[in-house]
Amino acid sequence: MAVTFNQTGDGKWTLDVRGYSCPHPQMYTKKALQKMAGGDELTLVFDNPSSGESIMAMCDADGNEIVDRVEGGGSFTWTIRKA
Repeated sequence: MAVTFNQTGDGKWTLDVRGYSCPHPQMYTKKALQKMAGGDELTLVFDNPSSGESIMAMCDADGNEIVDRVEGGGSFTWTIRKA
């Protein structure tokens, strides 16, 4: 169980926090977004359903936009565009 944060392209990043419970997915997401430039997109993969509410509230508060949400196979994949 290791967090992975990788750049996958120009302005594209992936953060995988599967296996972690609250508040860790939100904390890792916040740290990842702080390292990114405005307009960059983060593909976030997590498997703790309760983390979604915290991450959504954090994005709203910081002005970041969740542009896509997919659920399947027990995990969630969200695309977040940094403000």
